[in-house]
Amino acid sequence: MPFQSQTIDINGSKLAFQRGGKGEPLLFLHGTEGLSQRPQFLDDLTAKYDVIAPDHPGYGQSPTPEWMDDVSDLAYTYLDLMKALGLHAAHVVGHSLGGWIALEMAVRSQERIGDLTLLAPAGIHVKGQQKTDIFMIDPDEQARLAYADDKLGAAAAEEANAVKYQDIAIRERIASARFGWRPRFYNPRLGRWLHRIEVPTLLIWGDSDRIFPPTYGPAFQALIPGAELVTLKNCGHLPHVEMRVETLAAMQTFMAR
Repeated sequence: MPFQSQTIDINGSKLAFQRGGKGEPLLFLHGTEGLSQRPQFLDDLTAKYDVIAPDHPGYGQSPTPEWMDDVSDLAYTYLDLMKALGLHAAHVVGHSLGGWIALEMAVRSQERIGDLTLLAPAGIHVKGQQKTDIFMIDPDEQARLAYADDKLGAAAAEEANAVKYQDIAIRERIASARFGWRPRFYNPRLGRWLHRIEVPTLLIWGDSDRIFPPTYGPAFQALIPGAELVTLKNCGHLPHVEMRVETLAAMQTFMAR
């Protein structure tokens, strides 16, 4: 089934989302790159899952309500979205910023979450392990660094450079700063609550991630009870794009269990 665009009101916030496929529900939470170009990864998932992919407030077609301040507000928004859509035992998949949101959701309520798949998530800080500060570099440099493959990185940088002054690109950078500026893409209190996560959890990391170093994978694994970690070779910060087939295989094996 092709994706269809829909909107829903969540606590006075207009939330835009795409929905397609059939099967078990799967909520996909994107990273700072947004969903202006839907990744092939999502189309692949529609063969087995009912995929719901919202634009975070401030991204795509979702405006940012004035009351929304931080990632905890996003977490409650998506918990309310799952309730409004009647989702139960849903697969929740989050990349980078979206992975952080998924973790903040899970430490609050796992009532509607069946399992978590976290693709190079943000959310914690590992002392001595420096993340790339995306607010200190140009969008085209961020796009280049997101890939291990230099050719893919160069193509992504060229594309990002062409659109970086467009209104939607500027608005999405502002949204990224709103949710991830201070401190940089982590919640100092999150680590102490990750032990509350009782649903099966899969972490997927690229061994050449230059945005969030792969050392963050074992750090998350140590904090989340029973979490599994898959490390993909020659892969950067976008495993679902750069190593799409391998990422899908790891996810589907995990979800089938």
